[in-house]
This record gives sequence, C-alpha cells and structure tokens, in this order.
Amino acid sequence: MSENYLENNLDPEFESILKTPPAYMGAWNSAKIIKKIGRDIIYPLIPTPPDPEVAITTRLIPGPSGAPDVPIRIYEPKIKKSPLPGLLLFHYGGYTICDPRYEDTRCMQYVKALPCVVVSPDYRKAPENPAPAAYEDCYAALLWFAANAWELGADPERIAVTGLSCGGGLAAAMCLMSRDRNGPKIAFQMLDAPTIDDRLTTRSSREFTDPRALNYDTCRKIWNLYLGKGHEQRDDISPYAAPSRALDYSGLPPCYCFVGELDPHRDEVIAFVGRLAGAGVSTGFTLYPGAIHAFELEKPGAAISVHAMATAIWHLKRALGCV
Repeated sequence: MSENYLENNLDPEFESILKTPPAYMGAWNSAKIIKKIGRDIIYPLIPTPPDPEVAITTRLIPGPSGAPDVPIRIYEPKIKKSPLPGLLLFHYGGYTICDPRYEDTRCMQYVKALPCVVVSPDYRKAPENPAPAAYEDCYAALLWFAANAWELGADPERIAVTGLSCGGGLAAAMCLMSRDRNGPKIAFQMLDAPTIDDRLTTRSSREFTDPRALNYDTCRKIWNLYLGKGHEQRDDISPYAAPSRALDYSGLPPCYCFVGELDPHRDEVIAFVGRLAGAGVSTGFTLYPGAIHAFELEKPGAAISVHAMATAIWHLKRALGCV
C-alpha cells in the first residue's frame, strides 16, 4: 500500500515513526552486511536498568545433538513462593539479530506481573546458521526447562511459550515440535505478531511496502537469510521453520495471538488463528487498529501498547492459573 495509507491509518501516538523509522529496519539488507558490520552495530542494544525485584542469571545448557551449548538467560523473582509457572520466551530479531538481553524489559514485566520464571535462549542466528539451527536450539531449551523446572522453582506442567515476531514463530514451532516428538507438555502459546509464513502470498504481506515500517521487501530478505533464496517455491520447507506450512494443527496448546492492522504479518496470523480454532484448539485473538509491527516495542507507553500488554498478561495469567 502507499505511504499515504500508512500516514492516514496509523495510530496518532505512532506518528513519530513517519520521521524516524524503527532502528531495526536497515538490518536485513544483505548477509554480507550482517557478517561484516556485526549485529550490535546494526541494531544497538539499549541496556535495561536492573529491577530490584527480579534476579537475572545466565548459563549454558546442552544444545541439540552435535551442536554447541545454548546460552540462556533466566529471570525470576528475588523472593518467590514455589512452584511458579514457567515462561519460555524467544527473542525477536528476524532470525538474524538481537539476543535475550533485548527482551529484558518484557521478561522482567512478565516475572513481576504473573509472577513466573522466564527462560530465554540465545539461539543460533542466520545467515551463518540458517534453519534448522534456531528452532532446534529452542527445542533444546524447552527440553532443558521442562527437565529442570523444579530446580528453578517452576512447575513443569505449567510452562508456556511466547515471543514477538520471529520469536512468536519459534514459539509456534515449539508447539508443533513437542506434539510431533512427544516432547514436554506446553500449557499455552502466546504469540505476538508471529513470523510464520515464508511464502508471502497474503494480501497484507504484499501490499504493505512503506519503508518506514515492516514491509514486503524486509520480510522477503529475512526469509531469504533464514531459509535461502527460492524457499517460497519449495515444498520441503519444514513447518518448524514456517508454521503456516503445517498441515495439521490438532492437539496443539491453547493460544492467544495479537497483531497490528498495519503489519505485513496480519493476514497470515488471521489465517493461522482460524486454522487453530478449526482444529479444535482454544484460541483468542486481537487485531489492533492503526498499529504497525511490534508496536508495543516501539511505543510501550502508548495507550494501545499498554492495552495489548495488559491483555496478553491477562491471557497468560488465566492459562497458567495465576488469577
């Protein structure tokens, strides 16, 4: 859609992006740029101040067979009554940039609001490590969390998965993988504008072209880095890489999903939600008018962002027995 469409339909509290697009928009121009410049320079980390109520630790856990150990970041209340629910959070970044530190604010918010124990893996990134590296690392983190939940003060029967953008895609993938591999029980999936369809054939994926927000060209570059060029024409792409390609959604955990009206992911998410519900999976969904991709990350204090996070937290609390 035209630049005027974005200007005319954008939530007024987000008008600043029309002059200063999100910092991540220039990250995926080419694999050479990522390798040469470095991820921290492309999208600098703004450290989150420590929270006196939340303890953060890091450690290495066993990776997939034959692969390196996976670094994880653990967030937990400094004072807690065990066992708490667990939340496995996969960070955003188009499968290529960022790490769990970029999600410190959100993870600490979940720890305090539920409360819960959050584990976030630093999965391997494309283009150096394309699929299946990321989702296999994340599954290794799920296996480890479930096996070590009691040690962390968490209940292995109350572990949910969540993530924003590609993190949401990885969370959806974990539900498919755990079902197919007879893995740990996942209590709930909370998906925030998940990146789930590499084919980019929906109306929203093709019509949003404005360079000031996530758009078709950026999505195409991300998928090319993760799956290789020509992926959209292949029929052997794993549904764990692109969950929209899964043929069967039955037996998956209950889900809550939300996405912005001006997000290229909008229509693939709507289709995903419909297929979940059609497969008998209890599913909730919110479409936020006037909102771009990752709107609550760009403007966390905006009214629509506050509503989105409060609603997501309510769904997590309800699903994990915290209300």
